[in-house]
Amino acid sequence: MDIKSLGKITDYIWEMAAEGEMRVPGRIFASEALVEELDDNVVKQIRNVACLPGIQKASIAMPDAHWGYGFPIGGVGAFDPQEGGIISMGGIGFDISCGVRTMRTGMTRDDIQPHLEKLSDRLFAVVPAGLGSEGKIRLNQQQIDDVLVGGARWAVSKGYGRKEDLIYIEEGGVMDGADPANVSSTAKQRQFREVGTLGSGNHYLEIQYVAEVYDEHVATVFGLYKDDVVISVHCGSRALGHQIGTDYLKTLAEASRKYNIAISDRELVCAPIDSPEGRKYFSAVCAGINCALANRQVISHLVREAFSDVIPKARISLLYDVSHNTCKIEEHIVGNKTKRLFIHRKGATRAFGPGRKEIPEEYRAVGQPVLIGGTMGTCSYILAGTESGMTHAFGSACHGAGRALSRTQAKKKWRGDALLRDLAGKGIIIRAHSYSGAAEEAPGAYKDVTAVVDATHKAGLAKKVAMVKPMACIKG
Repeated sequence: MDIKSLGKITDYIWEMAAEGEMRVPGRIFASEALVEELDDNVVKQIRNVACLPGIQKASIAMPDAHWGYGFPIGGVGAFDPQEGGIISMGGIGFDISCGVRTMRTGMTRDDIQPHLEKLSDRLFAVVPAGLGSEGKIRLNQQQIDDVLVGGARWAVSKGYGRKEDLIYIEEGGVMDGADPANVSSTAKQRQFREVGTLGSGNHYLEIQYVAEVYDEHVATVFGLYKDDVVISVHCGSRALGHQIGTDYLKTLAEASRKYNIAISDRELVCAPIDSPEGRKYFSAVCAGINCALANRQVISHLVREAFSDVIPKARISLLYDVSHNTCKIEEHIVGNKTKRLFIHRKGATRAFGPGRKEIPEEYRAVGQPVLIGGTMGTCSYILAGTESGMTHAFGSACHGAGRALSRTQAKKKWRGDALLRDLAGKGIIIRAHSYSGAAEEAPGAYKDVTAVVDATHKAGLAKKVAMVKPMACIKG
């Protein structure tokens, strides 16, 4: 975009003045280079979101922002139900509660290296992945309803993991307010065999090592040290979440007309939060979040089993689990008033600063762990939430590198088999269910995750704690 059209607040905070139908300004957190790379469609989406009823402070875009459905991916919007605030599918996305879970192994890079090939094969065998992948868990409709209400707590109650895991999951492993009655039978049927599966696309299971530590104090609180090995899982609510989004597009379109909500883009169909349609959709989103939390919990159990088979002395403990496609009720200060807001984070990670009661007590003094996925050929990051991030962006940060090329463009540019050989030459083991899927996720198809994270850090949204690099990656 033309950077001259923006107001420069700092080198990493830019403002788009409120004009026309915009109720609030647009606020972009990024370096000058990342701002200049922004597609005009992303700029238009930031403006469109700023026009929605009840929006607070600003229509926000993260450093990894790119074009999405309705909202930009990397978009944040806070809405006040007391001011006619809305809930929008475009602000949450189709993969409800897609997120990252990172686990410590209690082992170092040197400990793992001799077992890496065997461990990669074992994980590839026991963690179902790929388009339409199905797991060993077979559920009926009543059991799916239990998942949608119970989330990760349901999984732990069934023997998939440990009770202490729940401490280190957003919302304690379960989102209140879920109502399975507001989730279609079609959505539930699509999930009968998908609990505990990784899926495809940009989802992954990765063995990583701590390559750099930037803040030793916070890293120590998080239990992270140089050369430690961690495992990260990136996935969401699978087909059920997608179906919820699809089902509610019609409901929200009808609500937009019924309540005379002016929208600049049909992808921004929405309903007032306090309307019957808004409450119904929110309860379905909560159910989708619980599905994702249960999914990642079961996958964690499978990871523990795989490690136990190959390296019995490994001790897998949960660092944190955080989502980046959600709508949540949170309290934030706007002006001098504490408000109860519905925070839409679409490809944006919750990043609460020190002192928030929602953070596990063990981490509360330093801020919430913020897990930022990179690519299978570069690196990922662990950050911590900050007080300034609470002020700037309702406690939100980026969620990953952000795509630079579409999946179609990536497949034209890279061959999956050649890509895997190239990564193997760099010492990174890839186990993928399809060469086509691997090509779509080529590291070059993404923005520079280091540039994105540096912008996040310098904008004050979250601070860098550690960089982790891939040793092995399981892909769909």
